[in-house]
Amino acid sequence: MSNLDQHICLLGLGYVGLPTAAILAVNGFHVIGVDPKREVVNAINSGDVLLDEVGLKTLVQAAVNSGNLRAQTGPAPADAFVIAVPTPIREDQSADLSYVEQAARSILPHLRAGNLVVLESTVPPGTTSGMLVAILSESGLVPGRDLFVAHCPERVLPGRILAELVQNDRVVGGIDDESGERAASIYRRIVEGEVVVVSAVAAELAKLVENASRDVAIAFANEVARISHEQGVDAREVIALANRHPRVNILQPGPGVGGHCIPVDPWFLISAAPEAARLIRTAREINDSQPLWIAERALQELAGIPDPKVSLWGVAYKGNVDDPRETPALKVLTALEKRGVRVSAVDFHVKRFPRELEDLETSVTGADLILLLTDHREFGFLEPEAIGQRMRRRIVFDTRGCLSLDRWQQAGFRLLSL
Repeated sequence: MSNLDQHICLLGLGYVGLPTAAILAVNGFHVIGVDPKREVVNAINSGDVLLDEVGLKTLVQAAVNSGNLRAQTGPAPADAFVIAVPTPIREDQSADLSYVEQAARSILPHLRAGNLVVLESTVPPGTTSGMLVAILSESGLVPGRDLFVAHCPERVLPGRILAELVQNDRVVGGIDDESGERAASIYRRIVEGEVVVVSAVAAELAKLVENASRDVAIAFANEVARISHEQGVDAREVIALANRHPRVNILQPGPGVGGHCIPVDPWFLISAAPEAARLIRTAREINDSQPLWIAERALQELAGIPDPKVSLWGVAYKGNVDDPRETPALKVLTALEKRGVRVSAVDFHVKRFPRELEDLETSVTGADLILLLTDHREFGFLEPEAIGQRMRRRIVFDTRGCLSLDRWQQAGFRLLSL
């Protein structure tokens, strides 16, 4: 059977699963996408999407119209099964693998000899060869003999998911050589980058180490911001000066770290090797505490103001996306409200958020401070004078460095930064 005759059942139609399903379908694979949410299934089958990702709707429409992609709420027999479900962390920072377990058990009745099962979800080291293999063995088929099992973590950035799914190198980790090669044969049909076949645990570790390295680099920048604040200088200026060195490339500080990967994945490493992962743990603690440090700085500016109000700009975890997962904005908002501050949040991209979002005019009216937490491009085009006229006090705290200092100062604002 050629790859293009293969039927693939892909479980999880979120930020990674749906783009992957659509790319597989437009490349000739017959794809059944599975998601428990009926609204997601109905949207996809009508050629629509509920995610704000560049180019995704057009690609899904093409995949559905080709007849190669359809969505449903439960799995079906296939030649290959791809699991792309969330792996969040619990309150104790341990990995919650319940979605992976549920997905694996749901395909047990549909497995047959010769099937391939690929886990794309980011997981702690040993999960593929351990928990996943153990569950699949309950089918009566033997992984490594009757079934082929591999781990292929995604490596994408929201806002560029489609491009990076195709262009980036992929690491495929098999529980044995044959499993790795069978999985790689699928990814080589859709990926322009190199597909590297390694062991399952090496693939698991590679993804975790990638995100932990970013977390450590961000923590360093955030620590520089705190040191600079204590010394009364602008951290961004200090970093720009340091980056003039040809071998220095410090990242920019911010209000914390969000998204599904960087705030979560390092904990999988810490849990796997708690004594060895000391630097990674410290970085996590710095970045987890950064939203509270931002809130405290805002509270200092509001000291003595009766019934203070903050207009909070941006709740997505990064600019120009609709993704609020693990966003530091929620921690900042909660910390301010606990101290008696009225917070009115606005976001031009996010549609679903645990708190009510308001329009810009409502948010800034009567506000004492604008707290910018997400660098959406729209914020850079707003007219400061018109906004200032609606506010009680003209103070703006730009934690992302995306506003024009001169424009806002000319409109009478006091501009705070990291």
